[in-house]
Amino acid sequence: MTRRREKAAPPVGTRRAAREFVFRVLFEADRGDLPLSAVFTRAEGAMRGGDDTFPQLGPEALVFAEELVGGLGQHRAEIDETLRRTIRGWSFEQMAQTDLNVLRLATYELLHTPEPHPPVIESAVRIARKFGGDDSGRFVNGVLSGLSRQLRAETAPDARETRGADAEG
Repeated sequence: MTRRREKAAPPVGTRRAAREFVFRVLFEADRGDLPLSAVFTRAEGAMRGGDDTFPQLGPEALVFAEELVGGLGQHRAEIDETLRRTIRGWSFEQMAQTDLNVLRLATYELLHTPEPHPPVIESAVRIARKFGGDDSGRFVNGVLSGLSRQLRAETAPDARETRGADAEG
């Protein structure tokens, strides 16, 4: 155990590392039909114990990961419904679990966080390429880019009204 700790990488403070951590937790929870929060707690303990299966997250990245897990748990039905409406020609049963879970994580962020869409999508594509099949990156990019465009279109009238009010004031 000490040897693992000595060789472990220093804590990673990036949002991308937190997203990858949460993706792994989400994937494990789905595969084992386990509660997301329980898998997160176990994975966090393993990470803190020096298990190199999970990246060592810094304090800020760990807080971000906890926020993602909480949001995924709270909004899972809405996320899945949004994905069912967005993805054409594929059912959840036909999709690779890696792709589906990357999409769930990114969709939560697009819908419920102030994160700018491009870095969320880029991070999701990287995770899909790392853990998915040959076409996973392209598939995830296509779905999330379409969802991002749809969300921007839905909020466009509000944005125009805000710009108009700013111009007057």
